[in-house]
Amino acid sequence: MMNGKTDVKNLTLDDLIAFLAGKGKERYRARQIFKWLYQKDARSFAEMTDLAKDLRRDMEEAAIISNLEPEALEVSRDGTRKYLFRLEDGNTVESVLIPEEDRTTLCISSQVGCAMACEFCLTGTFRLARNLTAAEIVNQICAVRRDVPVRNIVFMGMGEPLANLDNVVKALKIILHDDGLQFSTRRVTVSTAGLVPEMERLGREVTVNLAVSLNATTDDVRDRIMPINRKYPLRMLLDACRSYPLPGRRKITIEYVMIKGLNDSLEDAKRLVKLLSDIPSKINLIPFNEHDGCSFKSPEQGAIDVFHSYLLSKHFTVITRSSRGADISAACGQLKGKLDKSVASI
Repeated sequence: MMNGKTDVKNLTLDDLIAFLAGKGKERYRARQIFKWLYQKDARSFAEMTDLAKDLRRDMEEAAIISNLEPEALEVSRDGTRKYLFRLEDGNTVESVLIPEEDRTTLCISSQVGCAMACEFCLTGTFRLARNLTAAEIVNQICAVRRDVPVRNIVFMGMGEPLANLDNVVKALKIILHDDGLQFSTRRVTVSTAGLVPEMERLGREVTVNLAVSLNATTDDVRDRIMPINRKYPLRMLLDACRSYPLPGRRKITIEYVMIKGLNDSLEDAKRLVKLLSDIPSKINLIPFNEHDGCSFKSPEQGAIDVFHSYLLSKHFTVITRSSRGADISAACGQLKGKLDKSVASI
């Protein structure tokens, strides 16, 4: 609610049907409004010209259409685009558009800051301020699509998506709906640091791809770099991966941030193979992106190559993610950190 009015971008289609029914309006009007919001990018009810004037007037009195505009945009030589959005309460979040040969992938945020406190992650240094609303999640996509086409969505920006599951599920229902943003379930991925009960609920409530930020092959190492492991250790996390409902031939994406001298050895690669032996999975190797305030180092190229080659030899699908946007603030949290510092110095 804002100024006593309902933000219609916080409503799924079913929510909007119920909202209109409470005002004596027909079900099909909700579908019309939904299409205006997400397929025609309407930013006012006045634009919805196939609605009766009295309905438009009633909607203007009872509801608002929220919107985001980028406060800052950085564009890399490789085409990566980093957006900073300032929210209604003054907080900021980031989205990153990553271009590839046959598609573009938009990485969106689900929280302001993060409570997971992963040792290697810059976002964790901001601490958790609050969850994003469904509207704030969806509006990142709407804003970027005005600028460039978006083919894939990944919830891998600021925050732990499953720690904000109610709003993330609501946003996903808008993103995936045929009358909403119309993304295929194959083109939407939700990443988690390993919130086991919420993984089960996510799989039960929506159909999306799942990515798990694993980053270690022993509980000792994972406890150190990802505190969530103390609550949901590797055994519990991997059990949740085994039971996650995967449609068709899809696989869980295992994200593995490689840190020099910590988790980048051949022995780690061998343990990783054993851990994933009975889980339909593909592996993203992510060389650590060094940043101020963290003592971890990027792995040597030789170590990356050996790790990658061993996984391939065991018939895993493996991608070593190249660093994108190195000439801009593309690592998650860098642009926010830079802008927050500049504001604080004024």
